[in-house]
Amino acid sequence: MTFTIQTVSKQFDEKIQAKIDGKTKPIGALGQLETIAKNLARVQAMVTSQVDSLVISYPSLIIFAGDHGVASEGVSIAPSEVTGQMVANFAMGGAAINVFCRQLGWQLSVVDAGILNEPDAQLNVINQRLGCITQPLHQAPAMTLTTVEQGFAMAKGLIKQTKENGSNLVAFGEMGIGNTTSASAIMAAIMQLSAEETVGKGTGVSDDVVLKKQKVVTQALKLHRDKLAEPTQLLACLGGFEIVQITGAMLAAAEENMHVLVDGFICTAAAMVAIQINPTVKDYMIFAHCSGEQGHQKMLEWLDVEPLLNLGLRLGEGTGGALALPLIQAAAAFYNDMASFEQADVTNVV
Repeated sequence: MTFTIQTVSKQFDEKIQAKIDGKTKPIGALGQLETIAKNLARVQAMVTSQVDSLVISYPSLIIFAGDHGVASEGVSIAPSEVTGQMVANFAMGGAAINVFCRQLGWQLSVVDAGILNEPDAQLNVINQRLGCITQPLHQAPAMTLTTVEQGFAMAKGLIKQTKENGSNLVAFGEMGIGNTTSASAIMAAIMQLSAEETVGKGTGVSDDVVLKKQKVVTQALKLHRDKLAEPTQLLACLGGFEIVQITGAMLAAAEENMHVLVDGFICTAAAMVAIQINPTVKDYMIFAHCSGEQGHQKMLEWLDVEPLLNLGLRLGEGTGGALALPLIQAAAAFYNDMASFEQADVTNVV
């Protein structure tokens, strides 16, 4: 599947910068908020052809859940059954991400991308199942290329519906026992690093489990080494059903000229693959936070991006993305509502 993503135009940069610099503050005094405002304005100008005001509309956070065959190797603190239990918790409103979404005004959706135990039909969970669990990535490809394409198509349809519902900002969360192992393998393949440099403790495993994860990732990289240069093949070999759909959703959101807020380690792995598929997608991305997972800081440095928050989070679910929303809204608010020197009759000393 191809994604046709417009290059983010810089034709309005002079006007955008003049508007930001004309506010009643020293130049650059609002730091990263100014960078966010400029990025928002660039993307929105492609749709509206104006830079007078910014809108954050119907912010939507989508959690994709999928199970990983590699979990049977004991690479996590929990068995695969916990993925389905947490999906039910999301659907019932009891998880951290639910609390933050209610507090901050996110529209939350939960997607079964392929978990071991199918959720109760009465739960409000979107069915986009690609299977019930991936193959163990150190023994076989996690899935087929056809499955990757199916995941992209499903994600694209969901993003189209989200856009039609009025959203122009989307973030993604994930749930899947074993998915830090998958993300570590993806990171190692793209950045050409060893398992020791990419594998961390995930949600808090022991040193022995870290060694197991490193061994599994090393085996996977060796097994699939001839297929890892092509990003969709990489996803088929090392990915998860949820990681595939997050990757596709990021590309689809950029195709729809939406802002993409990138969460932590797992979602950044998906973002790295999306950028490999179509580098233009990066200009639509805002990186929410640096997680407590070992490899995430390295990922962000490799991508040459600056996250908004650093709270030591390592929960997943999209929690870091959720918590970054007020900063994005603050960037839009100062851009829209802060007086200029002329309006406030304040001497511009610059």
